Amino acid sequence: MQTRTLGSTGPTVSALGLGAMSMSGSYGHADRKESIATVHAALDAGVTLIDTGDFYAMGHNELLLADALRGRDRDSYRLSVKFGGLAGPGLPPLQQDCRPAAVKNLLAYSLTRLGVDHIDVYRPARLDPAVPIEDTVGAIKEMIDAGYVRHVGLSEVDAATIRRAHAVHPVVDLQIEYSLISRAVEAEVLPTLRELGIGLTAYGVLARGLISGNYVAGKPGDFRAHSPRFAGENLEHNLALVRALQKVADAKGATVAQLVIAWVAAQGDDIVPLVGARTRERLTEALPALDITLTPQDLGAIEEAVPAGSALGDRYPSAFMSSLGVGN
Repeated sequence: MQTRTLGSTGPTVSALGLGAMSMSGSYGHADRKESIATVHAALDAGVTLIDTGDFYAMGHNELLLADALRGRDRDSYRLSVKFGGLAGPGLPPLQQDCRPAAVKNLLAYSLTRLGVDHIDVYRPARLDPAVPIEDTVGAIKEMIDAGYVRHVGLSEVDAATIRRAHAVHPVVDLQIEYSLISRAVEAEVLPTLRELGIGLTAYGVLARGLISGNYVAGKPGDFRAHSPRFAGENLEHNLALVRALQKVADAKGATVAQLVIAWVAAQGDDIVPLVGARTRERLTEALPALDITLTPQDLGAIEEAVPAGSALGDRYPSAFMSSLGVGN
């Protein structure tokens, strides 16, 4: 397994990370036994970065990972945990609570659910507009000093917020959506990260399956039914982009999923793609992407098939878009 470092001050991790959200029902039913087997398969393949959130099915995901990680050497993997999303029974998280007291309270719950004594990278899931980012990061710093957290991370914030947070304590990475059809970070956020020596962990590299070549609609409980990119004519247009991409993948001897993961990884050694595989089959497909070398000709063909800004529809429902530091 190839490795990369999260920023200039962060840990060395596998060049591909595992995002665990889909194992807790976000895209419809997920089989618990298969989810745990997928985590085991990822660890056995050398994947060391595992990402979760305390609000993924309101603790379900952390408890699932606790079972999957039980008995594994704690130093053999790195846990990235997002916090702060507020929800209600049957409701998605629509607000944030990143007050210092909440930071410490939520961390205590995560440590207990995960069954570990520390979190490797702890990050607010979104910016809390009611709390200065300096206060939130300051609380995480206190938990670093106390030994419960190793590093500060951020998620879905703009360049100005990154600078303010980094001034309080070194930030090792920003987690944000980055894919062939979500490239807003390239304008200002990515240059800022590189200036400050902060890494990027890219989620949504397959655009929630939209550009994986494997998208199937209509699963009960799948939150993508509310996403503009998956609606009506937008979906038809976006899947046409995938068909164009399929031709490039075929010429490269790869699947579409492998090609788009390789594209994200090729954007810089400071970027770690997160793959939200919930089955061993999807994990097995994703892993060879790290061995694909994209030539300038390959990159040009990919750009021609899916030009920047060519996708239709926002990446989140309108109620969520206002909480993001960058757009699509």
